[in-house]
Amino acid sequence: MSTGERPDRRVCLLTGAGSPLGTAFCRAYVDRYDIVAVCRNRVPDVPSQFERFVDPLAPEAELAENGHRVHVVYADLEQPGQVERVVDLALARFGAVDLLVNNAAYTRLHRPGLIDDAGVMADFDRHFAVNVGLPQRLAGRLAETSWRDDVVANRRRNRNVVNVSSLSASRIYPGGQAVYAASKAALNQLTRHQAAEFAALGVRANALAPTSFPTLVATERVARGIAQLDAETVSGRVLVVDA
Repeated sequence: MSTGERPDRRVCLLTGAGSPLGTAFCRAYVDRYDIVAVCRNRVPDVPSQFERFVDPLAPEAELAENGHRVHVVYADLEQPGQVERVVDLALARFGAVDLLVNNAAYTRLHRPGLIDDAGVMADFDRHFAVNVGLPQRLAGRLAETSWRDDVVANRRRNRNVVNVSSLSASRIYPGGQAVYAASKAALNQLTRHQAAEFAALGVRANALAPTSFPTLVATERVARGIAQLDAETVSGRVLVVDA
């Protein structure tokens, strides 16, 4: 068994943990995973290592709320060295990562559309750096520092990457989504390449492509899609969550 491996619980490194989807995932699955919740500013609305609940009538009693808490790590992943820091902290705390959920994203809709080239290009690089570059940098760091030397355990633990994409990667929607959608389409293709290349390490990679949530589908349903992809053995899939 690899260092820190816990047969009863999986370790999840979750970016964008303070978003509605991050909070929904933490609430639903903190009893199943040891979650390293990576946040820039907002934290998930769940108990963390920074707090402890006490019954004033029985201060020594163990409360269920303290049983499973997320491990919050504050980080701006766009800043130099922060990807490495986050991965290293997760490995130092739990010894391994079974599930990487790349949920952090950048979205800025440019409603004038592609005819306004200067406006479109103003955020072009950031869309791709955050929505494509960060998922690969996190997965690559884990592959280099942990998964590459743990192939047997990778297969036994069914370790994998789930990249949170969007249905806009394959459909045309109005409202200035072109560059955002293009970055998510690139993320889908990156996921397929990760699945092919990480297979030698015994690590899977899949993407989740939800429609608008919670407008068209419940955020909790999208969170279930992440758990579904983690529980399966498929690799290279883009799972659509549509209304």
